[in-house]
Amino acid sequence: MSFIRRNTALAAFVLLPLLAAGSHAGPAAAEPGGMPRVVVELFTSQGCYSCPPAEAILGELADRDDVLALEFHVDYWDYIGWKDPFASAAFTERQRAYRGALNARYVYTPQMVIDGRMDEVGSRRMAVEKKIRAAYDAKHARPAPTVSLSRAPDGAVTVRLAGAPDGKEYEIILAAFDDRHSTEVLRGENAGKVLISRHVVRGFRKLGDWIGGPAEQTVALDGAMQADGLAVLVQEKGYGPIIANALLRPGGS
Repeated sequence: MSFIRRNTALAAFVLLPLLAAGSHAGPAAAEPGGMPRVVVELFTSQGCYSCPPAEAILGELADRDDVLALEFHVDYWDYIGWKDPFASAAFTERQRAYRGALNARYVYTPQMVIDGRMDEVGSRRMAVEKKIRAAYDAKHARPAPTVSLSRAPDGAVTVRLAGAPDGKEYEIILAAFDDRHSTEVLRGENAGKVLISRHVVRGFRKLGDWIGGPAEQTVALDGAMQADGLAVLVQEKGYGPIIANALLRPGGS
């Protein structure tokens, strides 16, 4: 697939053949506003007894304008009696990659990773809020590229980028998520509970690499990528800081 490069000397966003190219049409949703968002990734499992309080906090974060909340269900709790219907080995792989990037001793649930910069136990509300504020301050401390995400009438989405970060390489990642799920757990550590999950990631794809400059690409969505909402992350290679993001909430807002 070719990527539209308005300045080939600056833009280098090479798409991988994960999604088919789509035709560009008028966007159905507005591009995101100027308020920076902090990305909070919760790694959780319906088989984890200590995870529901963290999922409740993530649900509150999902409704905030200054946070982009995403819930990743890992699969390593499935063996104890309840197979999490939203779990994916790819999400477990992402969490394990963060272990090395953040110099953590082990992976655990519930873990929140804040802007790719730091992590915290997801049920520790005060500590999570403190690190969200620190990540928000870090965003203001340096110029950030602009990124937008819009949806065309045919269902394709367009990602647009601008700015010259700092000469580093970045990955452009697209996440598709469902707004809300209610699950009655029949077995395992949470047997008998009805769990409410928000912004549950269903599809997660790397679109390509970028080193700065104006660039855009329109892609068609299929399979798990046809979820309620979409988010695009601009993340330093090697599971580093997430320096910019854009969000299409369920309903296209």
